[in-house]
Amino acid sequence: MNIFRLSLRNMTSRPLSTTLSLVLLTLGVGMIALLLQVSRHIQEQMENNIREIDMVVGAKGSPLQLILSAVYHIDAPTGNISLQEAEQLQKNRLVESGIPLSYGDSYKGYRIVGTNHQYPALYEATVANGRLWQKSFEVAIGATVAKNLSLKIGDTFTGAHGLAEGGETHEDHAYQIVGILGYSNSVLDQLILTATESVWEVHHHEDHEESAHEDHDESAHEDHEESTHEDHEKSAHEDHEESAHGDHEEEMHEAHDESKEITAMLVKFRNPMAMVQLPRLVNENTNMQAAVPAYEISRLFSLMGVGVDTLSTIALVIMAVSGLSVFISLYNALKDRQYEMALMRTYGATRWQLVWLVLQEGLLLTLAGFLLGILFSRLGLWLVSGLMKASYHYEFSGWAWVPEEGWLLAIALAIGLLASLLPAIRVFRINISKTLADA
Repeated sequence: MNIFRLSLRNMTSRPLSTTLSLVLLTLGVGMIALLLQVSRHIQEQMENNIREIDMVVGAKGSPLQLILSAVYHIDAPTGNISLQEAEQLQKNRLVESGIPLSYGDSYKGYRIVGTNHQYPALYEATVANGRLWQKSFEVAIGATVAKNLSLKIGDTFTGAHGLAEGGETHEDHAYQIVGILGYSNSVLDQLILTATESVWEVHHHEDHEESAHEDHDESAHEDHEESTHEDHEKSAHEDHEESAHGDHEEEMHEAHDESKEITAMLVKFRNPMAMVQLPRLVNENTNMQAAVPAYEISRLFSLMGVGVDTLSTIALVIMAVSGLSVFISLYNALKDRQYEMALMRTYGATRWQLVWLVLQEGLLLTLAGFLLGILFSRLGLWLVSGLMKASYHYEFSGWAWVPEEGWLLAIALAIGLLASLLPAIRVFRINISKTLADA
């Protein structure tokens, strides 16, 4: 205990060098720990959101953009695809299931997604309050949406065009909240889910009104012209017009079905053979684009890895410099305290007690730097989480210790041990009589 107190006193007796060593250690450890934590959280989010999604089908464009927009909902979609063409792909013998997604509107920055009940089931989401939607303009909202916007069952709201705040609102179509999902630690926490028909009705409403207005004017014009004909001509054409009108309605209905579009479809394969055949089949023979999430995310991580490795290398260099700083501090302190060490030997202190005194100073210094670095990393993680929440409505959950931080502790202590090793050897070999005589 006396040696421990003496080590602390020696550290505080040289505040400038001790502070410099602590700052360097804190920066080095903090940077590496922060990178480890951010990488862990991002990887967890990526893996949780991929789940059983083997392929994503959407409009042609960037495959990575398609994955980010359809799976993680943090980018704009590449466009729309034909529902009929997507359903045709879903009937392929290599496809087990397909989940349609339609989006383009939002509420206060949270995306409104039209889909079916398979989507929340994909993430094993549970309904914490209420129920899932059963008809158009009923919605089930994610737990994060409910918490951040203070929404509850029975509340109504109107969506805005676009995926960011400030778009034109659809005042004629109000959504009603019928369910609130429990936390799933997935993208569902940040989404507003509704029936696909809701999205279609909202986006086709304006076109329908314009079309109805044009049809009304044309019908009025035709009625005006027909009123100038003779009565027998009008009677002769009645049956023909009714038949033509019926055929026209049927053609319009079929055309409307063919014109229905979705934004993307999440596909699950029936067997591994589909991974080889389906993406190429879709990309070469259809107007759609197929992207494999596992491949695209792996490519994204490889691109990010270059920056992470670079920052990690810089942090390790800083830690090495901090070790050099600890060594210089201990070495210079030892030169100033040689007389003190010699006196301690004359009063009964053993060589190994003096060695442990020096080693303990180095280890205490690096341990303090490590703890400050961990605190620095958690503060940085809190700031990064705030930025992610503001930009993408994602926030990092949990501040768990990662195994790599245990290795980081071992590296920090090893640096302290190596830095104090040479001064400890000098203490072990100190010549008591010569040191006292020179003093």
